[in-house]
Parts: sequence; structure tokens; C-alpha cells
Amino acid sequence: MTEMKSAASTTGESVEDFAARARTWLADNMPRIDPESPPEPDRGEVGPWLRARKLQKTLYAGGFAGICFPREYGGLGLPIAYQKAFDNESINYELPTILNTPTFTICAATILDTGTEEQKRQHISAVLRGDEVLVQLLSEPSGGSDLAGVITRADRTDKGWVINGAKTWSTSAFAADYGLLLARTDWNVPKHEGLTMFLVPMDSAGITMRRIKQINGSIEFCEEFFDNVELGDDAVMGQVNQGWAVASQQTYHERRAVGGGSEFASGLGAEGTSDRPVDFVALLAATGTADSERVCEMAGRALVHRVVQQQLVDHIYQAVLDGSLPAAAGSIIRITHAETQQLELDTALAITGSAGVVDGGGDLIHHGERYLSRQAIALGGGTTEIARNIIAERVLGFPREFAADRGVPFNQVKRTKS
Repeated sequence: MTEMKSAASTTGESVEDFAARARTWLADNMPRIDPESPPEPDRGEVGPWLRARKLQKTLYAGGFAGICFPREYGGLGLPIAYQKAFDNESINYELPTILNTPTFTICAATILDTGTEEQKRQHISAVLRGDEVLVQLLSEPSGGSDLAGVITRADRTDKGWVINGAKTWSTSAFAADYGLLLARTDWNVPKHEGLTMFLVPMDSAGITMRRIKQINGSIEFCEEFFDNVELGDDAVMGQVNQGWAVASQQTYHERRAVGGGSEFASGLGAEGTSDRPVDFVALLAATGTADSERVCEMAGRALVHRVVQQQLVDHIYQAVLDGSLPAAAGSIIRITHAETQQLELDTALAITGSAGVVDGGGDLIHHGERYLSRQAIALGGGTTEIARNIIAERVLGFPREFAADRGVPFNQVKRTKS
């Protein structure tokens, strides 16, 4: 393996020179893939995560890990143009893309913004080395879209904190080393004011984890039960009872990641089978509809939306960066991503017809299988309805939506018993 860690951190290197160096290094060190038949990692299995850790270690040793993360935490501290250049050069190579979400783009990004100096140095460096995988522990069985309404509790003790409660729909939690867990630490104040974020070791005593089997057969998501899980004060992220600020930053990064607008993602490949863009040219050929004007128009419409989404991601990223749009504008690409992906899946199934729902021995049934989970695209990073509210209130300046529990101590809020 070529050792180029120090070279990758060289200051003053142009984007073009960086891309050329990456091209040479990739050819010498990373496994090539067939662009026509790329690997399709199943995020619900252990093997792909072990493989991803190994590949990440190779990237780190070569000096191409964490291109946009600060150098003091193990990254290169370079602008997003360098990451894009690397992505373009690496498109025909196998990369650990399943580590992008939620480890790099959400959890590590949140630690970078809100963690202590010790937490940044420990965990960001560890994920860039391939030593740690991080997970979000936010949603709860009785929580719905009301993230601030969590009832998992953290009670202070002489030694630190004790966690009790449950989380659900945790993406790839079975593969994670640490989780960012939002818990209630004060029940006597309004719901947003009594929360604290914790960094929880996933192998802690008292954590029971179960897989959730989805309609498409995937077992990627998990639910976790916390029974007297003990944590020290060093597990607190941000300030005690100010966890909503951390959670808000976390969901900001999640919406950008889901929309494809995070500078901390590495590689252009899909993170799994369900993330792969529809190849409409191949689909029309396989269904014998390439000469149909109507079908070509359907496919063309979906492809136009895809291109517009890609351009919108760049526009929103730059606008937030230069301050012409607030950070909440990340919800725009979260919505348009969901709409674009759903249009592609709907179009693909319409073209495949019965071959997408009845297994005839070919590959077309894959489009029907993907359709089963199409609605999940509108849920990741918060529901589309929540995202529209954020845009209305925080980007357009509309009046806030009425909330009956605003300003009411959480222990006085009426809620459904879990």
C-alpha cells in the first residue's frame, strides 16, 4: 500500500493536482469495480460493515479520508471542491460509502459542531481511521415526528447518569460503536428546555437491541431498550438541558445528508441497493419500450428532475455557505430529494408493469422491491411535512404553527401512554 498521508495534507495543492494524485493512488490501492455491475452492499448484514471499516482504514493510511474534516481531528481541512474532485476520480473504485450516513455526514458532523475538544479528537479521528461507526438514537416508539417529545430519561447520580427508555428506527445500530442519544433530564420545564444529548457506547451493560424487519425484507433498522444504563459526565454532548440545540444541529446535518448536500460524504456510489439511481436506458431496453415516445417522455421527465436536484444541491450549499440563505434551507434539498427519488421509483415501476411485481426470473422485479420502501424517502431526516414547516417558518419567515404544549412544563403535557 502506498503511504501518502503527509502528502495529502500538503497546503497549496491545486484541485487539479490533488485529483491527479488521487487518480494515481486509487489505481494502486483501491479495488476496482465494474461500473456496469457495482457491488451492492446489504446494510442489514454485518459483512459489508466490516468491509467498509477495512476500506476506510486504507483511505486513511493513504491520506484521502475526511477531506473536508479539520486537520486537527484527522481530516485534511480542504474545501468541498477537493472532495468532489476525489469523488469523480473514485467513481470506478470500491469505497466504504455505507459509512457516509449516518456516521460521517450526521454524527461526526454534529460532534464537530457541538462536542467537547476531547470528544472531537477521540471520535472524529476514530471514524476517519475506520475504528468507529456512529448511530443516531433519536426516534422513540411513542414519539412520532415530535423529536422534542422524547420520554427516554436520564437521571443524575453521584457517578454521572442513568438512562432508561427506548429508541427505534435506528439506522444500522447493530454495526455501531457509539450512539448519539437524546434524553430528558428535566421534566419540570417546557419540552425543548429539558433535553440533553449523550454519547453512548453501544456495548454498555443494560442495552438490549432488536432488529426491525421491513416489508422489503431488510433488517437494517433496529430498536433499543435502555435499562439502567450508566454513563459518566464525559458522555454529555453540549450542555445539560440544552440538548435541543445539539439535536437541531444534528437534524440540520441529517437533512443535508439525505438531500445529498453534505461536504462530509465521500464517494459517489450508492450506499446500498436501495440508493442506486435507476438506469432508465437499460430499463427501456429490457422492457422493449425504447421506441415508445410516451415511455421515453416518462423516463426523460424523471432524469430532468434528477439533474435539477443535483444543481439545486450545489446552489443551496453555496447559498448557506455565503450566508444568503439560512442553515434551515437544507430542508429544501431534503424535500426535493424525496420528490425526485419517488418520481424515479414511480416511473420505473410504471415502465416495468407486471414484471415489477411478479418474479419472472429477470432483474425487473428489483424495481418493485424498491417501490415497497418508497415512502421511507419522505421520512428520513424528519417527515416532509416537518421540512415544509421549517422552510415556511425559518426560511420564508411565516408565523409559527400553533402548538398547544408551547411553554408548558413537560410533566403537565397530556400525552399517550407508551
